[in-house]
Amino acid sequence: MTISADHTAQDPATNDPASGAPTQSHSTEDAASEAVRKFGITVEDYMLPARHQIQIVGPDGTLNPHTEQGAQPGHEYTLPGDEDLVAAYEQLVIGRRVNDQNSALVRQGRMAVYPSSHGQEACQVAAALCLSQGDWMFPTYRDSVAVMARGVDPVQTMTLFRGDWHGGYNPAEHKVGIQCTPLTTQLLHGVGVAHAAKLRGEDTVVLAMCGDGATSEGDFHEALNFAAVFHLPVVFFVQNNQYAISVPLAHQSVAPSLAHKAVGYGMAGERVDGNDVVALLAVLGRAVKLAREGSGPLLVEAHTYRMQAHTNADDATRYRQDSEVAEWVAKDPLSRMNTYLAGRGLLDDGRAAAIAEKAEAVAAQLRDGLSEDVPVDPQDLFKYVFSTPTAQLKEQSAMLADELAREEAAK
Repeated sequence: MTISADHTAQDPATNDPASGAPTQSHSTEDAASEAVRKFGITVEDYMLPARHQIQIVGPDGTLNPHTEQGAQPGHEYTLPGDEDLVAAYEQLVIGRRVNDQNSALVRQGRMAVYPSSHGQEACQVAAALCLSQGDWMFPTYRDSVAVMARGVDPVQTMTLFRGDWHGGYNPAEHKVGIQCTPLTTQLLHGVGVAHAAKLRGEDTVVLAMCGDGATSEGDFHEALNFAAVFHLPVVFFVQNNQYAISVPLAHQSVAPSLAHKAVGYGMAGERVDGNDVVALLAVLGRAVKLAREGSGPLLVEAHTYRMQAHTNADDATRYRQDSEVAEWVAKDPLSRMNTYLAGRGLLDDGRAAAIAEKAEAVAAQLRDGLSEDVPVDPQDLFKYVFSTPTAQLKEQSAMLADELAREEAAK
């Protein structure tokens, strides 16, 4: 596989007339020469992330000078449109309200568990908004805000976390994979969907999300390697929130960045400020565009922070200091975007109030929906294990039915 400087993949193979085996139609040297001619950089410079993370809006909410945005030749980014920025801010506000509401619902016993993305909402929102309607997103268990921003009903999104037997929504309808707790499996699922879409000739890009801890799993290697070898339209989006539960990044990897891992698979990598939704929209939007145009897979690492505990069952004070958290509070993506939009005249008190009202309506929907009792059918234990129940399952189902009938008769 070679990648040209205009970020499109060269036809990787023609068949050898003698053996029928694929042969390379372009050499790496040819691609590098083209890169030097068009951009003044080599293919390796394109594949490697920019020397500094991409940051367009600083923590104080002001636009960085172009020279301080981290861009370099082959890694330039343009500002998203004003409507896109306002839409992203609306989803940020909703996402923050959802995170806080869900944490309260756990404390009230109306949800079993909730992995909050408080502080990571910019990553969540940008992931959903960079995709077209026909694209797929494969989230982690922490990406509920992204799932909702993709258009899934809030109560359906949270069904899994209330302890129900199913995932709550139809993946095929929304083109969103079901959230699940096994680490990194969603990357393999995403690669499989991308492979199928390519075989069918569909114009589909897959955004596969994971955390920094997932990069230490074997599934991460298998997913990236397969996607690169088969030149699939996948954007791997790593939300580096500094901790794999209680394990800090320094104990997982000594690579210069997680984005640097991309070049080992033959794909381009980029790193971006994960609390700067403007930069995230620009970087992820460009990555999706390149994947759609045939550049193959890409890896984007977002540098962010999990401000709250891993889940409600975690005591984060055992492995990190309050002072560390305070440093990241000052980089909050929500307040940063609020300041930026207000400074540009795109957000006034009236619009801010209307957005807050929408967010409160979503919170109310979650409170009402998760307060409803769910009818329980014990036979569901057996109905959905196999499409054709085994003899053992039929026997167990009959035993349960008999026991339930005897209990009812004894009342």
